[in-house]
Amino acid sequence: MIKYLKNKLRGFISNSIPIQNIPQIQDNRYSPETKIALRNMYHYYQECAKKKEKINLSDTGFRIFSQFEEDGILLAIFGLIGEKNKTFVDIGGADGINSNCANLAINLGWNGLFIDGDQDNITKGSIFYKNHPDTWGYPPKLTKAFIQRENINQIIEDAGFNGEIDLVSIDLDGNDYWIWDALKVVSPRVVIIETHIEFGFNSIVVPYDKDYFYPGKHPDYHGASPVAMNKLANKLGYRLVGSNNYGFNTIYIKNGIAEDLLPEVSLDYILRHPRNEERFKVFEPIKDWDYITV
Repeated sequence: MIKYLKNKLRGFISNSIPIQNIPQIQDNRYSPETKIALRNMYHYYQECAKKKEKINLSDTGFRIFSQFEEDGILLAIFGLIGEKNKTFVDIGGADGINSNCANLAINLGWNGLFIDGDQDNITKGSIFYKNHPDTWGYPPKLTKAFIQRENINQIIEDAGFNGEIDLVSIDLDGNDYWIWDALKVVSPRVVIIETHIEFGFNSIVVPYDKDYFYPGKHPDYHGASPVAMNKLANKLGYRLVGSNNYGFNTIYIKNGIAEDLLPEVSLDYILRHPRNEERFKVFEPIKDWDYITV
């Protein structure tokens, strides 16, 4: 059934035209047919939850606005665990259009906050959402800020968000680990966060640098390994349930939520893609640099 529904959805969006600053009606990524297909998939997952049927998240992925398969995986997760307030915070969300949260905002009626340090991104995203027929009435907020662990809570609170929310997405190519560790003002049910798979199974994280800006002194010297990120997640009360196909965008759910439907998976499982054997070799030139072992 999942394969059938995904094929139907691909048919609707296959002729999609690239997004411009102002949405064009011929972009099939937010056509009525696409919305109907997404709703059908969402209801299918709801039925699976009612019947206590487990879903393999690796079978659910597809891309509409996300960079990889995160749109499909998140649709499956929230179909299975339900939505509380349909609210997200996207930290490092670029223009908010090609992001992990755009599909939720445009096609599924979610509200939220995009934070990025590039004013061009903020301007582009603001124009898009203020003009889009699905979001113009109450567009998500876009905030320009250079994100640091010292200011992340204030940024989010100043934008009007606090307490329990459904989703936090963190994609900074740098201090992701440290930002999640510092995050207190919101309590997400689900977290999707980028790890640095090039560090392999080493339990390490690059020391925090509040002024870090990618690529820094080396394009692969940043972030945290999947092992280190998983340890942080466990400390904060979350379990690993999946990732994108390549394993670097890891997805965690708060403990106590739908553990029977979405049990914890291993790091071996999310790093099984053959691409990662090549990516692990990237660590060799920087293996003796400064790391924190966690």
